[in-house]
This record gives sequence, structure tokens and C-alpha cells, in this order.
Amino acid sequence: MSFTVAIVGRPNVGKSTLFNRLVGKKLALVDDTPGVTRDRRPGDAKLIDLRFRIIDTAGLEQSAPDTLQGRMWAQTEAAIDEADLSLFLVDAKGGLTPADETLAEMLRRRGKPVVLVANKSEARGSDGGFYDAFTLGLGEPCPISAEHGQGMLDLRDAIVAAIGEERAYPAEDDVAETDIDLRPTFKDDGEDEAEEAVYDETKPLRVAIVGRPNAGKSTLINRFLGEDRLLTGPEAGITRDSISVEWDWRGRTIKMFDTAGMRRKAKVQEKLEKLSVADALRAIRFAETVVIVFDATIPFEKQDLQIVDLVLREGRAAVLAFNKWDLVEDWQTVLADLREKTERLLPQARGIRAVPISGHTGYGLDRLMQAIIETDKTWNRRISTARLNRWLESQTIQHPPPAVSGRRLKLKYMTQVKARPPGFMISCTRPDALPESYIRYLINGLRNDFDLPGVPIRMHFRSGDNPYESKAKKRR
Repeated sequence: MSFTVAIVGRPNVGKSTLFNRLVGKKLALVDDTPGVTRDRRPGDAKLIDLRFRIIDTAGLEQSAPDTLQGRMWAQTEAAIDEADLSLFLVDAKGGLTPADETLAEMLRRRGKPVVLVANKSEARGSDGGFYDAFTLGLGEPCPISAEHGQGMLDLRDAIVAAIGEERAYPAEDDVAETDIDLRPTFKDDGEDEAEEAVYDETKPLRVAIVGRPNAGKSTLINRFLGEDRLLTGPEAGITRDSISVEWDWRGRTIKMFDTAGMRRKAKVQEKLEKLSVADALRAIRFAETVVIVFDATIPFEKQDLQIVDLVLREGRAAVLAFNKWDLVEDWQTVLADLREKTERLLPQARGIRAVPISGHTGYGLDRLMQAIIETDKTWNRRISTARLNRWLESQTIQHPPPAVSGRRLKLKYMTQVKARPPGFMISCTRPDALPESYIRYLINGLRNDFDLPGVPIRMHFRSGDNPYESKAKKRR
């Protein structure tokens, strides 16, 4: 992108609404409650013929540095310092407040270009707030309506005037390079891929970090990045939006998604928390590998098990991370207990990789990343049809399918129909009569014999075509 823009303003002036309007998607959570946004969220914006990078920020409220509002202020200041231009939003409908004047003074001290934007200008009685904005000393305000998309052409002109045409419209050669889509393309799960395909060690990897509130998800990502990129603190439920960050691990691009803590469904009553959980579920579906963060001091709560089961039902590759390991004293005894509980309480994910870590000290992060890579390899694995049919023959000889209603079931043919996660199809007689116990026997055999630990395995059965079926119908 040619330049970076930060959207700033006091709470509830419409910053996230404008962010969603410019990126063309509902990425940021929007609600009437002030202070919904807490972390800074980047995105690729398009405004008429302008292309630029945009950052949504928290509403600025001056508070002590050790408070939640103070940490949010620090995140927004970091976004202002990173950006080339700031869009300073004021509420034309509600008028100016002392907080607006404080922010205007802070932006003037920064010495960077500022575009004053009077949002909600479509409302009746907004003229007074619009003219009051002149008193901030930041030039003529640009009246818009972020919710209804009014005034976008004027906003484009104001941005170009503030940043300069050379920055707004790079040279043709630069545009040609910028317009190339550098994002990786991922094949659809149902596409035909070569059997026994070699795993691509260089392709970018999408990883979602999920777990209960206050399990240490944001702290873990900050430790990976080596900076305080995400808002953290002792308060539970700080994260609301699913924020994506990119970084390199041993030459490989990793795109991580920080998500809101997921509580039990019965406890989620407020609309805002429901939106946050829905955003976390979208991040799980978009990711390839999901790290479920457990609090090692109180692991295997019922909600932890439900989150793991949700991830597996979505077909994602799962890795367990037992965080806050620095608070564990008798770590050998605790580790043995965690291994026993993992095998006993998660039978549907037999062999799932689990790593003790500490997001606070950085302990175990390399082992966690290695577990993520190995699990992703397993999730992408394909097995040749010849090997599968030899394996199926040996399994049925060792343990033949049971007889149902006096007729023995026959398993004829097996092939892998998809990867991500591995999915297999078996042609057999009377697939509806095959017992669940025998299906589990086949799935466990696949895990052991083809080294598929911890990933969901899909098994489908279908009956073979009967060449005499049409003749039998004619005789009737």
C-alpha cells in the first residue's frame, strides 16, 4: 500500500463503522456501546480510486497508564506514530467535548497530516457540531456519514490534499507491483490433489489462538511478536475483535488470529459478547491450525473440552497449549496428570499434540510452533489408494466386519477423497448397517498405521452400484 491511515477519535463517534466502510467488509465489531474497539486493527482500504492501509483504533480516553483505558490509549498512540495520516473523527450530531480538544492538541504536537472528519452529518441538528469543529484548529472539517456512505468523495479529496498526490497515486511501475496479489491461494478442500503430495514448507500458515477468557492468548501472541502489539492485562475478556497479525518463523510467514475468550453459552448474555464469540468462530473456520490455550493452573474445565470438540467438529487441525507453566511448582507431577487427562478426556483426538508453555517468559514457544507445523503436515497428508486398499484388506482379515441380520458386511474398496482434514470413502454393502464400534476401529487403525495423530478424520461409506438392479425393477 502507498500510505497508512489511522482512524482516531473519542469513543462512539463511528470509527469502526468508517473502517468497515473503507475495507468493504464487516471486520470490526460495531455496537452502540462506547469503547467496543480496544486493540488496533489493520486493513486494506479502498476509497474511490485510492488504495491504502488503514488502522482502526480504540476511542481515546486519558487515564492512568496502569488502567485498561490507559493501555488502550497507548495502543492508539502507537497506531498514530505508525501511520502517515490520521483521520480525526468528531461527532457532528453530538457536538464537541473536552476530549476532542485534548485529542486535537495531541495530534498537532505529532506534526503529521490530519484530516478532520465530521461524522453523523446526515442527522438533523448536526450543523452546530459541524461548525464547532472549526474551533479545533485543524482546518475545514469533512462532513460524512460512515453508516450511510455519504461524503466519501469529499473524504477522498481531503485525503489526497493532506497526503499529496505523489503519495496518494504512486508511479505506474509502483502501481503495477502493488496490484499483484501477494496473498497465498489455498486450494478448496474438495479439489483433486496428487496422491502422496509433498508438503510445502514455504506456504503461509493461518493459525487461530482460542480458549477461555484470561487464559493468556494475547500475551502469547505478544511474546511471539516480541512487542506489545495486543492489549493485555489481568482483567478477563479484554479482547473483543479477532485481530490478525503476521510474522516470520524460520523463514515461514505465520498469520495469527487473536480471538475473544469463549465462555459457556449459558453465560453469554450481552449482545457485545455474542458478537465477539461469533467473530472468534469465524476465525476458527478461516484458520488452518487452531491452538487451544489452557490455563495450566486450572486445566480441563468443561468449557476447555467443549472448545476442543468445536474445533475438531469444524475440521481444523488442533494443538493444545498449557499456558502459565511458570506458575506450576511440581511440574513433573502436573505434566503426567495432564497427559493422562488428555488421553482420557479427549478420545476423539487421540494423539493430539500438547505443549506446556509460558507466554509471560517465552518458555516452550519453539516447541509449540514445531507442534503447529507437524500438525499442519498431518492435516494436509494424502495417502495413495493402493496403500489404503492393502491396509483395508489386512484390517478386515484381522477383524472382519460383523454380520447384521445374518448377512455379513463386505468392505470392497477404499480411497482418500480429500485432505484438510483427511477424508476417506469406503465402498461396502449396506453402509447404514455398519456399527459405530467398527467405524471407530477403522479410524483408530488409520491413526496408528498412517501416523495421523490429533487431527479429525472423516470416514464416509457408500454402497456399490448393483448392475442387476434395473433388470430386477423391469421384471416387477
